[in-house]
Amino acid sequence: MAVIEPFTVSIPDNQLEALSQKLATTTFPNELDGAGSDYGAPLADIKRLAKFWREKYDWRTAETKINELPNFKTLIEVDGFPSLDIHFVHQKSAIDGAIPLLFVHGWPGSFLEVEKILPLLTSSTTPSFHVVAPSLPNFGFSTAVNKRGFSLPQYAETCHQLMLKLGYTHYVTQGGDWGSHITRTMCLLYPDHVRAAHINMILGRAPTLFSNPILYLQHKFSPYNTRESRGVDRNAWFQQEGKGYQHEQATKPQTLGYALADSPVGLLAWIYEKLRDWTDDYPWTDDEILTWVSIYWHSTAGPAANLRIYYESAKDTRFGTARTTPYIPTVPLGISHFPRELTVMPKTWGRTMGPVVFESEKDHGGHFAAHECPEELVRDLRQMFGKGGGAEGVVEGKNGYGVEKVRAKL
Repeated sequence: MAVIEPFTVSIPDNQLEALSQKLATTTFPNELDGAGSDYGAPLADIKRLAKFWREKYDWRTAETKINELPNFKTLIEVDGFPSLDIHFVHQKSAIDGAIPLLFVHGWPGSFLEVEKILPLLTSSTTPSFHVVAPSLPNFGFSTAVNKRGFSLPQYAETCHQLMLKLGYTHYVTQGGDWGSHITRTMCLLYPDHVRAAHINMILGRAPTLFSNPILYLQHKFSPYNTRESRGVDRNAWFQQEGKGYQHEQATKPQTLGYALADSPVGLLAWIYEKLRDWTDDYPWTDDEILTWVSIYWHSTAGPAANLRIYYESAKDTRFGTARTTPYIPTVPLGISHFPRELTVMPKTWGRTMGPVVFESEKDHGGHFAAHECPEELVRDLRQMFGKGGGAEGVVEGKNGYGVEKVRAKL
């Protein structure tokens, strides 16, 4: 078994110098008068950020902060593919009986999405968690996959094998965006190991009279609340104006990849648009934006490899995203509804995804819940897995309260 080694992020100076030169020679497009954000990322915003990136932003400061996290690397074997060098953050709680939790990021996020919730989840406040947050293959500081067919089952296998390698035979999961799809796939493939799952991107289906008669009647005769009513407009906006990126990345990722791999400003604009549109008026600082974008620019696999998850999943007729939406009966499910998510579902729709043991509705927050609303997400996880919660004690011997409290209870 390959060893687990500490990892330090250290981008070479010549790579930073090359980035500066590219930023200095950027050719910007023109923009229509009064365009605002209707046509995409506003020119003024991108010019400001590009200038800041070249003249003031300090990657070394960001790098130092990233290296304060407990970073590691190890080789993971995935059936049918060469060994993968996987980067991950692993923070153990001081509580003996802490619950092993796998946090899986999405796009255009990264492992760094765990940064704010990490100290909260692993603190002595109970229930406490041991947290594992990998860079998915093709993302962050994990290796690239250079063979076709690496789809949701392979991402799921990577994460599962990592948890087993760390000694976590049984564990729980949390995810949004691709993290939701990947952890749901893990529920399908490894139900004996994944003891409960929590998601903050809900992609349920409308209940039908034959498949979910009680939910169907609840949905038919219960009026929408404020979040659900406003969600109708949010969903329509995403389908009509916000989803073009997905079609491109799912059909011709290589073509788009030339632009993103060659132009840091192109990459910046592509990601910045989503950071702005997908949050609930989150006050991004320029440093935050550029750190998120820089992780893609400096990624081990390069700025384009991450797009392929869209293509491979779309082409996978057996285990594509359509398999992660229907009811999965074997794993308890927790759901947190945020009003500015990309898909804002009625509660009855979310309940068609599995045996829901925890559910909450928020009055603020968007797509990047762990970054936008870390305290609220952590509160939900503690309620779900804590005493009296729907997933209390799902991991045998690891209830989040420590040996002393377990013995006292017995």
